[in-house]
Amino acid sequence: MKPLPRIIARSLSLLAVVAGLSAIARADLADTIEKIKPSIVAVGIFKQTNSPPFALRGTGFVIGDGHLVATNSHVVPDNPDPDGAVLVVQVRGSGGELLLKRAELLSRDKAHDLVVLRFEGAALPALTIADSDTVREGQGIGFTGFPIGGALGFSPVTHHGIVSSITPIALPGGNAHQLNSRLIRQLKSGTFNIFQLDATAYPGNSGSPVFDVENGSVIGIINMAFVKGSKESALSQPSGISYAIPATFLRQLLDER
Repeated sequence: MKPLPRIIARSLSLLAVVAGLSAIARADLADTIEKIKPSIVAVGIFKQTNSPPFALRGTGFVIGDGHLVATNSHVVPDNPDPDGAVLVVQVRGSGGELLLKRAELLSRDKAHDLVVLRFEGAALPALTIADSDTVREGQGIGFTGFPIGGALGFSPVTHHGIVSSITPIALPGGNAHQLNSRLIRQLKSGTFNIFQLDATAYPGNSGSPVFDVENGSVIGIINMAFVKGSKESALSQPSGISYAIPATFLRQLLDER
């Protein structure tokens, strides 16, 4: 058999290298997901007389000393229910069973739609919060949570993609008819940069950690309501693009405690 032309041989070698790198990337992501999942919790309200008693409101993730949970501010009600409903996080026990842990609000940052909770019981593995100021467009990310409000069950689900843009949170309307009161308040209070993701998040993913696929450090927090209300209010139909609050603001909230 005649030897392959040099250019074809080089192309095949390059394809082999790319395939090898892709396999390594998938292996890295699989290892990272395995590390992330024990730190993911469901945040919701428990009321004994409701059916079902537990109502999921969003996703949270464990940070700090293993008793702290970060999530979106809009996931946590401003005031407790007077009829006996309590704020809880749902975690997995050592045997895989689902457990409800009573939680309390420690800190809230409405400007960046973040809260920190503390829950009772045994500590869980905590995730590392990265310096999100170093995030670059095109960087590979994943996020893990409970999409579609737990309708798919309470096993954490992971999606992955890239940071497609780092962009201001508020998108001014093209004309006065496209502005609403919420967008006007955001523009007056000042904008900040958020991460636009080339990955699809769903209701229930609010509060999910956005992590670096290589090391699992948290670079952002998925936001399904607060950001979309500011970023997409000027659009006649929502685009379905996902957004995340940079983790820098979570670090600031922790420093203020």
